[in-house]
Amino acid sequence: MIGRLLRSYRSTRLGTRLALGLGALALVVFAVVGTALTTYMRDYLSAQLDDQLGLAQTAQSKSIEQNGTLQGKKYYRWYYAVYDVSDGTPVLRKPEETGDLPQDIGDLTSVAKAQIAAGTEVLRTENLTGEGEYRLRGCEVEPGVVLVSGAPMDSIDDTVRRLVTVQVVAFGLALLALVVIGRRLLRNGLRPLSDMAHTAHGIASHNLTESAARLPLRADKRGGGAEVEELRTAFNTMLEHIDHSLAVRAEAEQRLRRFVADASHELRTPLMSVRGYADLFQYAAANQPEERDKHLARLRAEAARMGVLLDDLLLLARLDAAEVETPLRPEDTDLAELVREAADAFRAARPDHPLTVSVGPEPVPVRLDPVRIRQVLDNLLTNAAVHTPTGTPVAVTVTVASDSASVAVTDQGPGIPPADRARVFDRFYRVDKARSRDRGGSGLGLSVARALVEAHGGTIALGDASTDTTAFTLTLPRLSG
Repeated sequence: MIGRLLRSYRSTRLGTRLALGLGALALVVFAVVGTALTTYMRDYLSAQLDDQLGLAQTAQSKSIEQNGTLQGKKYYRWYYAVYDVSDGTPVLRKPEETGDLPQDIGDLTSVAKAQIAAGTEVLRTENLTGEGEYRLRGCEVEPGVVLVSGAPMDSIDDTVRRLVTVQVVAFGLALLALVVIGRRLLRNGLRPLSDMAHTAHGIASHNLTESAARLPLRADKRGGGAEVEELRTAFNTMLEHIDHSLAVRAEAEQRLRRFVADASHELRTPLMSVRGYADLFQYAAANQPEERDKHLARLRAEAARMGVLLDDLLLLARLDAAEVETPLRPEDTDLAELVREAADAFRAARPDHPLTVSVGPEPVPVRLDPVRIRQVLDNLLTNAAVHTPTGTPVAVTVTVASDSASVAVTDQGPGIPPADRARVFDRFYRVDKARSRDRGGSGLGLSVARALVEAHGGTIALGDASTDTTAFTLTLPRLSG
């Protein structure tokens, strides 16, 4: 039974449980206050009754001293007993009136004995047979004479019962109002939590497995206090984070789809060329032997081109995956000397493009992978030659700062259209869509260059579009070996 009640209590709503808990706490408080008030009232009324007994006994004592008799009853149902204790044993005198004594005087006699033993006044509360609860007081009125007075406590008990009844009714109504009103206030205060729960249920109904899935829902309703507002802010921040993560995931999936599609498209051409040249080689071997070397050379060229493309794709994949075994092999290198070597190779391969190199006489020590950074420099220089007319000047400038070193590759060619500048580093993206793949490459050069530079902790950027030149600047951190 208790277990069932506990399960039922746990299944109720938080507001109801808080209201019941508040009611239970109020019930304990009401019980403590009621008990203290009742005890105080009973003690107060008892003290008043003791004072009345004292005043009555004082008057009776004077009457006994002066007249030798009692004055008579002062209050209804009050009792008086006069004892002669001259020989140490209380002996009851004949009462002045028949109503002065109760039917059983044993309790009054015991009070007289207690007074003799104590030598001072005695106060007791006794339940007289057939009479009810009485307050008894015994004192010596003159040597050898003890007066015992008794006052009924019915009025005190009646007053206490009335007080308890009033307290029970008042505290019961207050407790009911506290639970009902408190439940309503708690419900209004916890309503924002219910709104957040509805928002969470709404999110659960969304299909988040789709690539374009987003979370447009937010807990927008206000109220509930500072704590609820803090929870709402944290809840909405979490939703913003999830929504942003979903957007990033969707964008990554879109990039992956485009990458796979572009890679398939780029590989299709050399594969078809390899197949075609293989067929031609087979045909020439049987019919035109003199053409075999020509077709074999083209077959090897297409295979080599496809190998370069696959190497670039593999390098990008390894850089994206941030493999433990990084494809970089950094070592202490003089960046100035590396730029000079790249410039010499460019002059030998592209004599139709005058090249100017601005490098200081001092070495520029940088910790990097010389093969990969040379690959980046060769790519930037090759792009400057391929995408500009013959005779276009090309310049390479090395600048050194306290914590970085930069290499700028600039040409005076036609530049890059504004619409294409934001995508020049995208994979498989070509500025001139009409260029042949033999001339324009696969569109991976700048993507590989950016990935390699970022793997070194550096940056590569395209210069300002407001100038007449095209400038790519790569910046590498200067790290000591």
